Amino acid sequence: MGFFTTLESRVREIDSLLCVGLDPHPDDLEVQTAEAARDFCLRLIEATWELAAAYKPNAAFFEALGAEGFAALREVISAVPQGIPVILDAKRGDIASTARAYARSAFDVLEADAITLSPYLGYDSLAPFLERAEKGVFLLCKTSNTGSGDLQDLPLAEGGLLYEKVARSARAWNRRDNLGLVAGATHPEALRRVRRAGGDLWILAPGVGAQGGDPEAALQAGLRPDGLGLLVPVSRGISRADDPHKAAAELAADFRRVRDRLAAGRAHAPRTEAGAHLDLADGLLAAGCIRFGEFTLKSGLKSPIYIDLRRLASHPELLARVAAAYLPLLRELRFDRLAALPYAALPIATAIGLQGGWPMLYPRKEVKAYGTRVDIEGEFEPGERAVVIDDLATTGGSKFEAIEKLTGAGLEVEDVVVLVDRQSGAAEALAAGGYRLHSVLRLDEMLAHWEASGRVSAERIAATRAFLSAG
Repeated sequence: MGFFTTLESRVREIDSLLCVGLDPHPDDLEVQTAEAARDFCLRLIEATWELAAAYKPNAAFFEALGAEGFAALREVISAVPQGIPVILDAKRGDIASTARAYARSAFDVLEADAITLSPYLGYDSLAPFLERAEKGVFLLCKTSNTGSGDLQDLPLAEGGLLYEKVARSARAWNRRDNLGLVAGATHPEALRRVRRAGGDLWILAPGVGAQGGDPEAALQAGLRPDGLGLLVPVSRGISRADDPHKAAAELAADFRRVRDRLAAGRAHAPRTEAGAHLDLADGLLAAGCIRFGEFTLKSGLKSPIYIDLRRLASHPELLARVAAAYLPLLRELRFDRLAALPYAALPIATAIGLQGGWPMLYPRKEVKAYGTRVDIEGEFEPGERAVVIDDLATTGGSKFEAIEKLTGAGLEVEDVVVLVDRQSGAAEALAAGGYRLHSVLRLDEMLAHWEASGRVSAERIAATRAFLSAG
């Protein structure tokens, strides 16, 4: 059983999203001893255990007290009632051999159920912590501190921000239902983007209370459509209250009220949640836009998957949903006109233009020998900015051909937006040329979703992954 299955069971059992932080800050202790730190935390556990979906002791406050502090931390974790997950807030991150030692310390010596880790060293530094499905990891993604943007907000050549790359990577690495993310409640718009990039992953959202995070904004940005997927840790807001039990109860009740109000609003609103994109992937599968079997490609290779998004023109309702999925990406970009690539993207861009109110043009595949004999169909002025719209990104070759025609006519191009990124080198090739690729869906995300849901057999998923990796 994966860690998050256990966590979700606890959340449902007590109907609470509250994670109680156990931070024996020096200012809260009458004497700076391990015994005082231990007793401080034991009193909090006794006062809040009926309300806590999880506990989060901060290792630093205990380690600062030496060997006795480490022993006190072990006692505190042991005192948490059975069935309530304990997340060790240690923010570890080191090479694999050292990471294995840290994992033994956290999971075998301290007997924590989960730990916070840094992603900076890559997957091999996380692997020792992820080997046991029942032990969880929360990966630092977009942290709550004011300086988090120094590195985490850096833009990537492939498009998006660094923290979004971390979230997408975590989705791919979550093979045992035991990897989640940390995204601060102090940055609700970033939290929203983490939810979108991270899909259904659980998110630990610190920053409510003393750091000033708005719980309603955090819940609105971070909850999954099912009302789960977000754990809100609060430390000083409970420990420094006159009545910690009452403070915890009020927080848990407030989170429930906000969650229920948001759920009621969703029931009467168009679907815009992150999960809607995976529903879109299911729609493409059902419409035959994506098929599995054996197909001969233009190159002569035999492929176990075939993507034909030209079929969208025969499915108007699905086409409208596809167009709507482009809108959030486009609204973050600067452009004057949509530039659709023939032929599959023509109906898509038309639907986008109708929904977003943007004018469209398109570069012809071939120039007519009569009439206007133009390369570009549609009205525009030289110097205007065009965003390239296409259905699929594979190697990027067709995008460069179109961009050459557009720029040759005096248009400026910086961004390419597609429905599906096959992840076959287009992002890298475009970045090398000075262009950014943005995608609604990535093929690895779709495969993982269909594998988890059972919509496509494991054999076909494995064959497709092998084919893609070989290419």
